[in-house]
Amino acid sequence: MVSIFLRSLVYNVLFYALLVFWILIAIPTYLMPPRAFMAVAKAWARSSVWLMRVICNTKVEYRGLEKIPKGPLIVASKHQSMWETFALLQFFDAPLFIYKRELAWIPFFGWYLMKSKMIGVDRGGGVRSLMQMARRAPKEIRSGRQLIIFPEGTRRPVGAPPDYMTGVGQIYVNSGVPCIPVALNSGLFWPRRTFMRYPGTLVVEFLDPLPAGLTRKDFITGIRDAIEDATNRLVEAARQEQAQLFGRVPGSTPAKA
Repeated sequence: MVSIFLRSLVYNVLFYALLVFWILIAIPTYLMPPRAFMAVAKAWARSSVWLMRVICNTKVEYRGLEKIPKGPLIVASKHQSMWETFALLQFFDAPLFIYKRELAWIPFFGWYLMKSKMIGVDRGGGVRSLMQMARRAPKEIRSGRQLIIFPEGTRRPVGAPPDYMTGVGQIYVNSGVPCIPVALNSGLFWPRRTFMRYPGTLVVEFLDPLPAGLTRKDFITGIRDAIEDATNRLVEAARQEQAQLFGRVPGSTPAKA
């Protein structure tokens, strides 16, 4: 575990150094079309995933890439870690995120969010803010973008009961586009609220797309069932792999003698 601690420490230092590097590289893109910045953002995502494999021995397997529809799309992903907030964008031509408006105040980083026309939401704005987001998001999606959204709203610990919000359902109904659910097990390798990074095989699985035209209730049920079933399967497989590597799953309570 000492080796994992040191590798995690090194990775985190280099991860943020790499972020600063790409932010500086992206400065000229502020005067270019948004796709120029997105090209740099995708390069950052790929390099960060590569760095985690090299330093932490965390391999990544992407399944179901052939299922991703072209054009305007909603990407509804399980959210266990910070990892998927950057790793998923590399697979889409014009990715769109919804972010906390306070992030726009961060120098350079916030400017890029606005330049790439991401959607800022004032979480203290109540219903009015959410209604503005629900109107703007479908418009951006229909223009040809792919909204990457986390239906549970925040990172959830591995094994926590699912808590899917209805807001993504309203965006889906108003957009009139298909949605691809995404399952993953990233929380076992990049856990929330800790700097530890664990070796093994992180799996992202793109599932069968849901067509446009479902009711909001059927949509929420459809993505929840698909994402949770697949995520549970991926988590169980990863736990077995980690048990073989460590004798137990990292972060779990050791068995008593």
